[in-house]
Amino acid sequence: MVKKTKTAFVCEQCGADYPRWGGQCTSCGEWNTIKEVRLSTSATEHSSRAGYAGSRSEVKLLSDVSLSQAERISTGISEFDRVLGGGIVKGSVVLIGGAPGAGKSTLLLQAIANIADRSVSVLYVSGEESLQQIAERAHRLKLPADKIMMLMETSVQRICDQLDELKPQILVIDSIQVMHTQDTDSAPGSVSQVRESASYLTQYAKKHQVSIFMVGHVTKDQSLAGPMTLSHIVDTQVMLGATDDARFRVLRADKNRFGSVGELGFFAMDSAGLKEVKNPSAMFLNRADKPSSGSVVTVLWEGTRPLLVEIQALVTECQYGNPRRLAVGFDQNRLAMLLAVLARHGGIFTAQDEIYANVVGGIKITETSSDLAIIVGVVSSLRDKIIPHDMFFFGEIGLSGEIRPVANGHARLNDAAKHGFKTAVIPKANAPKTPIKDLLIHPVSTLSEALDRVAEL
Repeated sequence: MVKKTKTAFVCEQCGADYPRWGGQCTSCGEWNTIKEVRLSTSATEHSSRAGYAGSRSEVKLLSDVSLSQAERISTGISEFDRVLGGGIVKGSVVLIGGAPGAGKSTLLLQAIANIADRSVSVLYVSGEESLQQIAERAHRLKLPADKIMMLMETSVQRICDQLDELKPQILVIDSIQVMHTQDTDSAPGSVSQVRESASYLTQYAKKHQVSIFMVGHVTKDQSLAGPMTLSHIVDTQVMLGATDDARFRVLRADKNRFGSVGELGFFAMDSAGLKEVKNPSAMFLNRADKPSSGSVVTVLWEGTRPLLVEIQALVTECQYGNPRRLAVGFDQNRLAMLLAVLARHGGIFTAQDEIYANVVGGIKITETSSDLAIIVGVVSSLRDKIIPHDMFFFGEIGLSGEIRPVANGHARLNDAAKHGFKTAVIPKANAPKTPIKDLLIHPVSTLSEALDRVAEL
């Protein structure tokens, strides 16, 4: 069969396609990153190898589509299952990224060891580490290794040939950046190779109902290396990163077609591998024995569960002409907005002060429920007023000074009560209809009311 030759111009930085060469990529703004890529493929050959030869998609009415839930396989690690949405969906493709040494390979090796121990066939394909290195890691982690099939290969075509023969239910690709397809004439790791390799494996997974885990590297700015289309190809994208305390790891779902986005899983790293942290709130509430001003506790909602975190604020006199505003762990522009609301509706002016705010533990706040806690922390530091250790705040602050309700308020209150907190200042609309045992609740509707509660301490 005669092969057709196709030429494309692709930006190595972002993966944007162009009909001709140009000096600057208009998508990402980088210069001299557009390279010519020769794609010598036979469409029929490619489809045949992926298992699509002779097949034709069937048209169905939407009402005829089965509504049965996707079958899932548990990894045996509850925090991992939580991030995945309840387990591994058959035929799904999961991309797990993270910095070198974060524990991606360790987490996957622990997971597939648990899966293989339940008579589920798994295949681990390594393109970077030798099989001896992986075996040594499994021995160090004391994992059963007699049921895990191993393969050293970087060609996706040859990998799929092995899949046809072995028929595993779970496949691990470590890593997608070193894989290559014979249909693309470019070096492994290039944008076109990563994109085509991921697409080839995804097509195979959907056709044969094989669940695939792909390990991905990250760039200097902690984003996944390779084209943006890589994130669109996969079903689930999770990132494994370290907190400020290097002992802990946080697994976050950035994309999930079978579960909630933003779900977090917490692990502790030690010599025995990654261990689940069953009570992450206790991990982030390791507060000093001696209370200090500017320290406030709030309750976030991450994925499907509440999370107690400490917010610290520091207000100090400006030593130079331009007062600084620095926020770590949340949007700095939101801090500026909250300070403007504090001045307008709270009567507390901080224009001449330097203000620093930090979320303890390295957590990134992506919701607005922490607004009230941030303001209280600033006022506490400004007036050198200590907030009791058993008191917490949550609520969104509007530009007119109103305290707006947040989602899942009752679950946040119950979780804080379980951790021994006795007093809560919350939006009036989040006040529970029935009292919560051992928890005194102060509902407020405006910022001035909340500041009055703080003044009474």
